[in-house]
Amino acid sequence: MTSTSTRDRVNPPEANPQSWKIALLYDGDCPLCLREVNFLRKKDAGRGLVRFVDIADDDYNPAESGGVDFETAMGRIHAVYPDGTVIKNVEVFRQIYSVLGIGWMYAPTRWPIVGPIIDKLYDIWADLRLKVTGRPDLQTLVAQRQERLSCETEGRCRL
Repeated sequence: MTSTSTRDRVNPPEANPQSWKIALLYDGDCPLCLREVNFLRKKDAGRGLVRFVDIADDDYNPAESGGVDFETAMGRIHAVYPDGTVIKNVEVFRQIYSVLGIGWMYAPTRWPIVGPIIDKLYDIWADLRLKVTGRPDLQTLVAQRQERLSCETEGRCRL
């Protein structure tokens, strides 16, 4: 059984896949991440400006997402521009919100004193995210994924 069958998919096709300005790589198994994604989907309002890519989906393909592998994507939030440029950390939120026309919400994170504090707080949050949401550590998640994908491709799953 793949991870996608154990949760509701929140990655419906966007209205116009050719019009996306930025791809958000998010953890579809993280309840807090899903809340943010659902908020951003509402703000996108079907315009397809943001391409939402669930990295927890077993079909996640780093080659289609700026080469960002699962482990790297799980460690820090990433986004990818159509030209393949990858950004990470708080800059992702600044850019996504800007694309959606609500950049004012993250504008203070660009201020000289506030910005570095927010960046540091995000680093702390990113390090604690899995634990706070009751999930295994990153190494365990990576190992589980590798075992699951290996099992699926080699047809040697234990039932």
